[in-house]
Amino acid sequence: MTVRLRLALTVFVAGLITALGVMATVATAFQRFEHERTYDRGTAFLGRVLATHDDILALHARQPDEFVAWLRSLLLYEPDTQLYLLSADGSVLAASCAVAPPPGTRVALAPVREAAAAAEGGQRMPFVMGDDPERMSDDAVITARSLRRASIGGDGGGPAGYLYLVSQRPSLPPGQLAVFRSSFGGPALVAVAAVVALTTALAAWIVITVTRPLRVISDEVARAAREGFDAAPAQVQAPTLGSSDEFGRLQAGFQSLLAMLRQQWDTLRTLDHFRREGVSNLSHDLRSPLTATAASLETLQRRWAGDPTRADDAALLEVALRNTHDTARLVRSLGDLALLDEPQYKLSPVMIDLGEVLEDIVQRFEPRAREQGVTLHCVLPADPAVPAPFAAVDVELFERAVANLVDNALKFTPPGGLITLRADAEGGELRIAVSDNGSGISADDLPHLFDRLYRARDSVAPATGEGGKGLGLAIVKRIAELHGGRVRADSTPGRGTVVTLALPRA
Repeated sequence: MTVRLRLALTVFVAGLITALGVMATVATAFQRFEHERTYDRGTAFLGRVLATHDDILALHARQPDEFVAWLRSLLLYEPDTQLYLLSADGSVLAASCAVAPPPGTRVALAPVREAAAAAEGGQRMPFVMGDDPERMSDDAVITARSLRRASIGGDGGGPAGYLYLVSQRPSLPPGQLAVFRSSFGGPALVAVAAVVALTTALAAWIVITVTRPLRVISDEVARAAREGFDAAPAQVQAPTLGSSDEFGRLQAGFQSLLAMLRQQWDTLRTLDHFRREGVSNLSHDLRSPLTATAASLETLQRRWAGDPTRADDAALLEVALRNTHDTARLVRSLGDLALLDEPQYKLSPVMIDLGEVLEDIVQRFEPRAREQGVTLHCVLPADPAVPAPFAAVDVELFERAVANLVDNALKFTPPGGLITLRADAEGGELRIAVSDNGSGISADDLPHLFDRLYRARDSVAPATGEGGKGLGLAIVKRIAELHGGRVRADSTPGRGTVVTLALPRA
């Protein structure tokens, strides 16, 4: 979910909740107003009744049946209202309702006394809720006045009873209910819909206005991630003149950052191109003189062979020839690595059985391994049910990578050692492993093993006395990357090393 959508939904929900809250507040306030108006009307009604009839208890005692009819006559013009005569303990003595409450019906006295005390003391009460004897499960707005028996020389003590008025919730007839719905419900829903629609439109306008710079920044980031800095910069809308808010400054700053990154990327790309071109040209220019030097030294070596008077010169010549060959291999490796680093370099993949390639490499290195006293062999799946390790690889580069690994293993494996080449399929990968039981690699050197020109502290091979140049394994890593694979090394000092080349399976 986008930021725009989340903001719009937030504002929409807030507006809807606000509209519903306003309606609930208005409904609550209207209900309270109705309760207060009903309470005031009931209080005034009871005051008029007591002003006219001050002997209500005596009237009930003399004529109970006529008293009920009298109560009903008082309420001819007071619909949804019932009048009760209560005893001092809250028991219903007489009622104006059509169905008299069961004998022994008693209402809670606390609201009755509160309403009576407020009416007699002249206090202004909002309203009082009490029991409805006709429906004891519901509360209703009540009004009460205390009744006392007449006595000579006093006020007769406490209240002998109460005149209790219950204002029930008005129930609308079906016709009036339909009128209410059409006159109030419809306009209310229309008002809510209008508020929600207005809020939504306002939210959409605010969200689009506020998040437009963020959308521009997001598009630029996505384009840079998708196309890289090599692509031409997009023509983006500049921040509005005078837009000095946080989003405007963020957009302007981010565009400046992108421009600076593109400029630095162009500079780095130019420098990298000069580096690769320089290394490639240097390698090409040095190959011819090194080849001529090596040929001259080899000619002298053949001439002086078997001449005792030239023994010292032959020893010096052998050192010069070995260093010339090492330099020639270093120059060739530098040129090959520069070529592999070219962005335009394309592989020439061929679907081939890697097991056959490994066996060819074993045959190529077998004479050298035999001369060093090292056993070199290839392990392939012997089960016919296991598919052959086919993969689409550039055969020349693949052979170069595995040959570099075997060459390294021969350098660091002493006489009597074992070097194994293995090809296994695991998941969607083919894993080519070259393992030896040589001197191993220290844990400090393992993380940098495939770095260019990195030479371990003990890089002098005990088997040959030659030192590594730090380029062979870097070439292996680059070849693996060109094939969409990876390379890793696991080693234990004194027990050997396993280098695994993982390539995508065909």
